[in-house]
Amino acid sequence: MSAMEERRAGELQGAAAAQAFRALGDEKRLRIVELLSGGAQCVCDLAAKVGAKQPLLSFHLKTLREAGLVVATRRGKWIYYSLNDELLGELEGGIARLGEASAEAAVRAEAAARAETECCFDGPGRIIGGIEKR
Repeated sequence: MSAMEERRAGELQGAAAAQAFRALGDEKRLRIVELLSGGAQCVCDLAAKVGAKQPLLSFHLKTLREAGLVVATRRGKWIYYSLNDELLGELEGGIARLGEASAEAAVRAEAAARAETECCFDGPGRIIGGIEKR
């Protein structure tokens, strides 16, 4: 894959992640995702557990489907909803990478702050390591 293709793929993944996080920005949708983590469910089961009427629940499920978080499967006359484990795994990996990057940045910031206070000065006006202290 060329550098440009990798950048475009990263932008698409970033856009998909942003859409998924926007979809998760609602308490009812978070509750739906939590319920679906236990396995596939139909709208009638979810409606009772979420405390939402069918039209509102359908709107939330549509938002989650469009974000790629939920998959709909028809079984006879019923539609069952389940989580898209692949996308959730990618989001989880992305969050873990952010946490690692944040921890690394904190270590670098701490080292930089320590370097400023524990510099290699031997006294006022003396240059050690190319830095003059007055």
